[in-house]
Amino acid sequence: MRIQIAPKRNATVMSFLQAKGFAYVGKDVAANPEYMDELLNWTHGVRGTPMIVIDGEVFRGFDRGKIARALKLL
Repeated sequence: MRIQIAPKRNATVMSFLQAKGFAYVGKDVAANPEYMDELLNWTHGVRGTPMIVIDGEVFRGFDRGKIARALKLL
């Protein structure tokens, strides 16, 4: 399972994923403009954080229930 989060350091998302035993890649959009372009591509130009991508499915904001379902925890 491939999980990416932006911004790179989102304590709530990171804590949740770590507690459930999931590895993820953090995208530091502030330091790398290419990641910002990638983020905007994921969201079709809609801005907002956190952005979480799980196997290609994009989640804007941290909705614990939706994320848990995508991770097959529910």
